[in-house]
Amino acid sequence: MSSISEPIRQRVRQNANNRCEYCLSHQDYVMGRLQIDHIKPIVKGGTDSEENLCLACELCNQYKWPQTEGIDPQTGQTIPLFHPRQHIWSDYFVWSSDHVSILGLNACGRATVEALKLNNTLALTVRQNWVRAGWHPPQPQY
Repeated sequence: MSSISEPIRQRVRQNANNRCEYCLSHQDYVMGRLQIDHIKPIVKGGTDSEENLCLACELCNQYKWPQTEGIDPQTGQTIPLFHPRQHIWSDYFVWSSDHVSILGLNACGRATVEALKLNNTLALTVRQNWVRAGWHPPQPQY
């Protein structure tokens, strides 16, 4: 059982601007509470320290769970995944021209898109509706 204090949980949420730090989905638009994710999972030696925590939607957290590396589909190399505490989102990802898909700008971004299935069918459908509603794309602030 995790022992993350409520003040740390609140700071993680605040620092993430209430957005998933992988796909940028906002808490106001997802069904269910955004989750505290261990960037380096406990099962791989990660800790409950604030530097190892980020905010994630259920879909991203479900696909990422134990992963810290992914395969770059362009090169086939094993690459460390995007690290929300060490990387800036816009240096690794960009929205497609229709603002629905997340595109990796480099090996880490591409590997993360694939490993976390950031463009799964459900995510694409939801984002299309968010675009229609004028809620999307978000402006990354990190």
